Amino acid sequence: MTLGSGGIGMPAESGDNGGGGETAARGERCVVVAVEETCCACAQLVVGPPNPMMARYVYAFVFLATNLLAWTLRDFGHPVLAELRRLRGSCQGAGYCLGAQGVLRVSLGCFLFFLMMFLSTVRTRKTHDRRNSWHSEWWPVKIVLWMGFTVVPFFLPSPLIQLYGKIAHFGAGAFLVIQLVSVTRFITWLNDCCRSETNLKRCHMQVQVVSIVAYVGSILGVVLMYVWYAPRPSCKLNILFITVTLVLVQLMTGVSLSSKVKAGYLAPGLMGVYIVFLCWTAIRSEPHTEICNKKAEVATSADWVNIASFVIAVIVIVTATFATGIDSKCLQFKKAESEQPEDDDIPYGFGFFHFVFAMGAMYFAMLFVGWNANQTMEKWTIDVGWASTWVRVVNEWLAAIVYIWMVIAPIVWKGGQVGSSPEGT
Repeated sequence: MTLGSGGIGMPAESGDNGGGGETAARGERCVVVAVEETCCACAQLVVGPPNPMMARYVYAFVFLATNLLAWTLRDFGHPVLAELRRLRGSCQGAGYCLGAQGVLRVSLGCFLFFLMMFLSTVRTRKTHDRRNSWHSEWWPVKIVLWMGFTVVPFFLPSPLIQLYGKIAHFGAGAFLVIQLVSVTRFITWLNDCCRSETNLKRCHMQVQVVSIVAYVGSILGVVLMYVWYAPRPSCKLNILFITVTLVLVQLMTGVSLSSKVKAGYLAPGLMGVYIVFLCWTAIRSEPHTEICNKKAEVATSADWVNIASFVIAVIVIVTATFATGIDSKCLQFKKAESEQPEDDDIPYGFGFFHFVFAMGAMYFAMLFVGWNANQTMEKWTIDVGWASTWVRVVNEWLAAIVYIWMVIAPIVWKGGQVGSSPEGT
């Protein structure tokens, strides 16, 4: 009312004021429109028809909330966890044990929730299936179930939680394998798309520039890792990790450019950046007492750099889980050319989506405890310890092996088909 009366009573006092009033009114209209669109989207999510595309973001938000709850209990929940009778007897007040127990119990609740969703939505094919409604709607019921699954593990005995912690190692490993296969398939798909007849001439220059930048960036990353993490000859383990990474980059490039494969520069360049990044995260996961890690001292105090790194790491966990979950065809290595999508097909595999999130629940538990529930994790740290380092290194090597297999597999299969064909044909 005040803005309205001011605008009417003083229209000719100043042209600048009139322009400012119009700008303010336009800004208010934009805010109102944004709020209305948000409210409509929320209302459609709750009472509208099933919307699986919107539902996946709600599941990602639930997963993010679970991550934040696990971190809060690990870093700041020791006084609360110490009051629980089942934890009091098993941990005897040890801070690292209480934090790890809290993380594993929250992880178990998240795993059970998404396991339930996996079992109830697996093999859903059509949008008119009732399970599409269950996946995309019924949010009040599912929120209550999620809260229930989160609370129940805190009443379970500690030996059962320790058993879950051992099983979580395998679930987290499965998540990493699915993730690297998804990333590798995306890179090879992007490479094939850019090298297709329709895009080859139009995108030739852009592909060359991106390929050169990616390859030079991977080599530069290797050089920087030598400088930062292998400053002296005694850092033999870091030198081994970095040297193997350099060899893998050259090997992937050589295989891709071989006369039989001819995959071009783009795919090996992007894969080189990916495995250099994995090597960097592996070395960064080394204990902060490691003298060869010059950058480790940055993570020893809760300064803004460390806090920002932690927040980014949590966001990356959720984003990676989300991106992998919607890629339900990442493990489908043979193309089904005869099957064409229909209008009533679901946009992504619901069962695979929830399976990835269930494995992701185990994965974030391992990151928060450093793949070892018996070690002390400092505040605002994630995925630190020798176990974390070796998991990252093996993941890097496996990513290179998967990529090389993906580019040579068509040649191997084609040679096998030619060799098994009848002699008389």
